[in-house]
Amino acid sequence: MLLTGVQILPSAAQDAGRPPAPFPVATDARVGGDDGMTRFVMDFSRKVDLRAFTLADPYRVVIDLPQVTFNLPPKTGDTGRGLVKAFRFGLVMQGGSRIVLDLGKPVRIEKAFSLDAQAGQPARVVIDLAGTDRDSFMKTVSVEKSALRTGNLPPNPASAPEEPPPELRHSGGDPRPIVVIDPGHGGIDNGTVSTSGVMEKQIVLDFALLLRDRLEASGKYRVVMTRTDDTFIPLGDRVRMARIRQASLFISIHADALKKGEGEAQGATIYTLSEKASDAEAARLADNENRADVIAGIDLSHESTDVADILIDLAQRETKAFSMRFAKSVAGSMRKVARMHKNPMKSAGFKVLKAPDVPSVLIELGYVSDAADLKQLVSGSWQAKTAGAIAQSVDAFFGTKVAGAGAGPSASAAAPAAVPRRAGR
Repeated sequence: MLLTGVQILPSAAQDAGRPPAPFPVATDARVGGDDGMTRFVMDFSRKVDLRAFTLADPYRVVIDLPQVTFNLPPKTGDTGRGLVKAFRFGLVMQGGSRIVLDLGKPVRIEKAFSLDAQAGQPARVVIDLAGTDRDSFMKTVSVEKSALRTGNLPPNPASAPEEPPPELRHSGGDPRPIVVIDPGHGGIDNGTVSTSGVMEKQIVLDFALLLRDRLEASGKYRVVMTRTDDTFIPLGDRVRMARIRQASLFISIHADALKKGEGEAQGATIYTLSEKASDAEAARLADNENRADVIAGIDLSHESTDVADILIDLAQRETKAFSMRFAKSVAGSMRKVARMHKNPMKSAGFKVLKAPDVPSVLIELGYVSDAADLKQLVSGSWQAKTAGAIAQSVDAFFGTKVAGAGAGPSASAAAPAAVPRRAGR
């Protein structure tokens, strides 16, 4: 979950007479202490909520915030002090920002809290770290990962209980299902690139925004985008966005390409998760897509415990059945408006499909390496027709889920039956 290729928002310092900034503004940051105890402080224009947790190999402390504007002096974070070697910050998704502290050794988060502006001092985020041993650190990481998977997030240490940031808060009074749309790649990860220089990351973002607009226009769904601009989002974070919001459906959008010597292929393909790829092409594609985090500096082998747990959870029959049902519907709807691959239904081990309780599919819209496919992929009319076909499948998916669940007080096309969750999650 390293912050690489994040979008740094432009300066939002306010001149006198201007309206207040739409987001809190970070104005300064500093680190003090030694290898035994270190304090990190960041100043803000107004108080912000936070959630701090640890990650291992390399040792890091991650601080999640609602969206803020970082207006900090040049080279801020390049060097640290005490337990903190350096730190990075940026926008990780619409509505959410993040600070990552790179550590020299294992730590324990002693305190993590925010302060209101007072007595002429700015609002602040304060993180107190104490040195610890690796065994204790890894136990804490395991507990925190378990809490993230179940959504039972504990309060920050030595701070008052707080509500999650607005972008993570469930809309308890809104019965509409949450659909997460995930445009692949972004930031430093361009995805596939056509011979003419057209990048997958832009094709899929344009298409995903059209699909979002189509779904939102119906009024039936709450739509969440994993990214709305050229920002890199780690694969694990994309899954976490869906799970922490208790999403009812996750749709990842991509476009494929074949290298010279790999033969020819064209048309759209819909993928569901399988630990064993359905064919060699599916295995190749999953391997390429799953390297996205490595490209951004993340060695996913260090997430083995979490991934192993998720694979076990994926034995959950209901989620896999819902995913397959939706995939078949999408294939049928897209066939009416788009050219399909000769084998349009496939399975592979995509990391973004590994949420155990969120039905998930990955749609490869076509091949940027094929001239005819590329012409369609960049066509606004083709994108609109194809987004409409997928939206029809979303409508059918939620209608089918409700019908299969039986009549009830909340049964409606806009309020599907929840995917069953195992006790103890």
